[in-house]
Amino acid sequence: MPVKPPAKHSVAQPSNSQRNRLSWRERLGYGTGDVGYNFLFDMGQLYLLKFMTDGLGLNPAVGGTVFLVAKIWDGFADMAVGTWIDNKRKPGRFGRYKSFILYSVIPLALLLIANFTVPEMSLSGKTIWAYAAYIIFGTVYSIGNVSYGSMIPTMTRDPQERAVLSSIRQGGSNLGLLIATVAFMPIVHLFTNQRHGYTVAVTCFAIAGIALICFMCSSVKERFTHEATNAAAPSESKVPLRTQFKLLLHNRPLIGIAFANLFSFSAFNVKLAVQVYFTQYILHDDWALSYLGLFSIGCVFPAVAIAPWLSKKIGKRNTYILGCAIWFVADTIAFFAVHSTLSLVIFSCFAYFGSGLPTSLNWGMVSDCVEYGEYKSEVRNEALTYSSFTWFRKISQAAAGFIPGAVLATVGYVANAENQSSGTIFGIRALMFVYPLVMCVLTIIMMKFVYNLSDDKVRHLIDELDARQVSKLASSGPTTPTASPSDNEFPSSGASND
Repeated sequence: MPVKPPAKHSVAQPSNSQRNRLSWRERLGYGTGDVGYNFLFDMGQLYLLKFMTDGLGLNPAVGGTVFLVAKIWDGFADMAVGTWIDNKRKPGRFGRYKSFILYSVIPLALLLIANFTVPEMSLSGKTIWAYAAYIIFGTVYSIGNVSYGSMIPTMTRDPQERAVLSSIRQGGSNLGLLIATVAFMPIVHLFTNQRHGYTVAVTCFAIAGIALICFMCSSVKERFTHEATNAAAPSESKVPLRTQFKLLLHNRPLIGIAFANLFSFSAFNVKLAVQVYFTQYILHDDWALSYLGLFSIGCVFPAVAIAPWLSKKIGKRNTYILGCAIWFVADTIAFFAVHSTLSLVIFSCFAYFGSGLPTSLNWGMVSDCVEYGEYKSEVRNEALTYSSFTWFRKISQAAAGFIPGAVLATVGYVANAENQSSGTIFGIRALMFVYPLVMCVLTIIMMKFVYNLSDDKVRHLIDELDARQVSKLASSGPTTPTASPSDNEFPSSGASND
C-alpha cells in the first residue's frame, strides 16, 4: 500500500483540539501495526524454542542460551537504534519514524523465515545458524519496532489519548498473539514433515505482517516531531550521548516502569514459552494450546477495553497494580488446581485478564516519561527513552527463553518423550505458574514505590512544556540542557498522585 510522504511540519503552537483528539481510523490504524509486528515477533517467542529442541534436536539449555545471548544483544541494539533515530535531525521520505519502519519490514520478514528454515548440516552448524539468524533478526526488529513505539508522543500530547492509543496497541498485540496461538500449529500439522510445516506457517504470518505494518504507516500521522520543536533554533548543537544517558538515569518514572515491565513481561513470556510444553506433556492434549489462545488470550481484550476507563477513574498506576494483583491470585490457585484443559483455560482467563491491564498501559506511560524527561532536562529524546524501556523488555525476553531451557535441562526433559519424569512435570508446572506470581509481586513493588507520575502531573508537565515552547519561539534562543532537579520539583498545583 503506497504511503504518502509527510507534509512539511509547522512550528505553530498546537491548539487543544489538535493536541487531544485523533480519529478512530488513526487509532485503529496504529493498533494494526502491533498485529503485524506480533505476527513477526511471536513466532520466535512461542515456537522457536520448541522448534530448536524438538525439530533441530538442540539441547534445551543450548536453545535457551540462544535466546539469552540474542535478547541481550537486542537490548543494546535497541539503545543504539534509539540514539541513531534521535540524532537524525531530518525526517525521511515517509516521516521521522515511518521511514525506518517501511525500510526494515521486508528484511525482517525474510529473517523470520530464515530462523525456521535451517539447511541440512551438522548439529554444530545448526547451532551457529540459530545464533546468527536470531541475532540478526532481533537487530532488524529493533529498527522497526523502536520507531513504531516512538511515534505515540508525535501523534498526540494528551495523556488520556495516549492511554487510548496504548490500549488499542495492546489490543492489536494480543489479537496478533491470539491468531498466532490458535492458527500456527494447525498449519504445521497439515504437513507430515513438521520442519516444513514450521517454514510454511511462518511464511504465511510473515506476509500478513508486512501487509498490516504497511497499512499502519498509511493510517497514522506524525504531528509533534523533534524537527518542529527545534525549528526556531536550527543551529542548536546535539546533546552528547553521555549526557543523554545520564539524563535517563534521573528519569525516576522511567526507571519504575522499566523494571515493572522487566518483571511482568518476563512472567508473560515465560508462560507463553512453557504452555506449549505444558499442554503436550502434562495435559496430553494437542488442541489445548489452540483453546488456550482462543479463550484465555481472548480475555485480554476486555482488559484492554476497560483499561482507559479504569485508568481515568483510579489512575494508570493503580490500574497497573490492580491487574498484577488479579494475575497473582489466578496463578496462585492455578498451581494447585489445574489438572485438565478446562481448568487451565478457566484460570488462565483470569490471569490473562489481569495481565492485560498493565500491558495495555505501558506504552502510554512511557510516552508520559518522555514529557517528564524533557520537563526536567529540557532535552527531548522520544526514541532513546522508548529504546531504554524496550531494553528491559529484551532482557525479560532473554529470561523467557533462557530460564525455561535451563530449567528443562536441569529437571531432565526428554524431547518428544510421551511420559516425562515427575521432576520434569513439576518444573514445567512451576515455570507456568510460580514464576509469574513471584514476578507479579516484584512488579507491584516497583509501581507502588518507584513510579511517581499521575495523569494530573503529566497534564501539568505538558502545559509547562507548551509555555516553554511559546517562549522559545518568541526569543528564538538556543536551549542548554540543565542539571536534573529533584523529584520533588513539581509545583504545588493541586495535582494528585495516583
